[in-house]
Amino acid sequence: MTAQTDVIVDTDIPSRLDELPWLRFHWLVVLALGITWILDGLEVTLAGAVSGALKQSPGLALSDTQVGASASAYLAGAVIGALFFGWLTDRLGRRRLFFATLGLYVVATAATAFAHDFPMFALFRFLTGAGIGGEYAAINSAIQELIPARYRGRTDLAINGSFWVGAMLGSLGSALLLTPGRLPPDMGWRAAFGIGAALGLIVLAFRRTLPESPRWLLLHGRVEEAERIVSGIERTVPHRVLHATALPRLRLRQRRSTSLVDLAASLFKHYPRRATLGLVLMTAQAFFYNAIFFTYALVLSRFFGVPPESVGLYLLPFAVSNFVGPLALGWLFDQWGRKPMITATYAASGVLLGVTAWLFVVGALNAATQTCAFAVVFFFASAAASSAYLTVSESFPLEVRALAIAVFYALGTALGGIAAPWIFGSLIGTGDPHAVALGYAFGAALMIAAALTELWLGVPAERRALEDVARPLSSVVD
Repeated sequence: MTAQTDVIVDTDIPSRLDELPWLRFHWLVVLALGITWILDGLEVTLAGAVSGALKQSPGLALSDTQVGASASAYLAGAVIGALFFGWLTDRLGRRRLFFATLGLYVVATAATAFAHDFPMFALFRFLTGAGIGGEYAAINSAIQELIPARYRGRTDLAINGSFWVGAMLGSLGSALLLTPGRLPPDMGWRAAFGIGAALGLIVLAFRRTLPESPRWLLLHGRVEEAERIVSGIERTVPHRVLHATALPRLRLRQRRSTSLVDLAASLFKHYPRRATLGLVLMTAQAFFYNAIFFTYALVLSRFFGVPPESVGLYLLPFAVSNFVGPLALGWLFDQWGRKPMITATYAASGVLLGVTAWLFVVGALNAATQTCAFAVVFFFASAAASSAYLTVSESFPLEVRALAIAVFYALGTALGGIAAPWIFGSLIGTGDPHAVALGYAFGAALMIAAALTELWLGVPAERRALEDVARPLSSVVD
């Protein structure tokens, strides 16, 4: 059975979605879908902030290597979850997967609180990561397809940057729950993991009000449903004025399914340069973040003597800087353009991390100044990392968008992220600042290499319709 049918869909719905002003509907999209990055930030920060408590826990008593290995288990789960749920998202729709992936996350992160040994703890971290990885594929594709083209860059960066709202919640929550005497010695870190589960349950209610992506519905022949959704959104436009001229129309051949052959054709036949760019950007930012942030709590405790209950407070300014960066710089990605801004943010991140590594190894930093230095580095790095997701989510055709996001997230995380926390955990375990600085220097080199790749292969996607950036595989050309 072929993936395509003989049914032709002729529509202006994608153009109408791009012509919309910013509405209450778009705020709902940001709130209900953007929670994914808040949850991921919460999980990553909790894992780092409670690392000292995990080592001191009477029930777990994890070593530095096991702390790093549990972080790697989370990332491995994210890779597998992204691939599996990304494939399902293109086949079954964005909306169905909103609930499946978030539901898995809620159950798994709640179960983490009841782990009684390292294998169980690592398993639940793996399943938590699988839920988050699946979320990335489903949510990024939906955001790209629901947000008007002229707002797409800044919105995507702001939502990806909201990871650090979760980081702030994790920092504050861990600092509160790990305060000596507040809870029994083995209960503080367990209660901390309940924060994400509670937040996820609340968000499930918000998602009930979101529709399926009209673009996905068109591709699968559900034209009346797509028209009903878009017409309903248009009725909320204040002082609506009908377009004086007809909007561009799109002709699609209805599809039954999406296959790996479609993905291969997109990556290796139609857009090999974009595939190379996406892989480089995702790998560089994955190593940069996963190596440094997952293990920063270990650096604070081993090299600067910060007690476990205070680690969250040091992560807070780090998180604020990471959140402010995409908000402050995001509009430039739509106005100045993707290529110059992605190049600039990756390059700035690499150079500043190199300087920080040198200051660390010569002993010029203490806990406070090390945190301030990283805050400056990640002001730019957060925008750079967010732009990697923006690049892969708008550079490939509608039929394989979610799966392409999943593949690049998985490959980038596998190549640059899974082993990074374990490697850095081992480097930190040596107690040698030169070894840690060498790891930082490698991360800096990766970011600079990614900046040069963007300069060479970057795609000018700003303010362009998704169908213009990457023509659908099913489009019909007269």
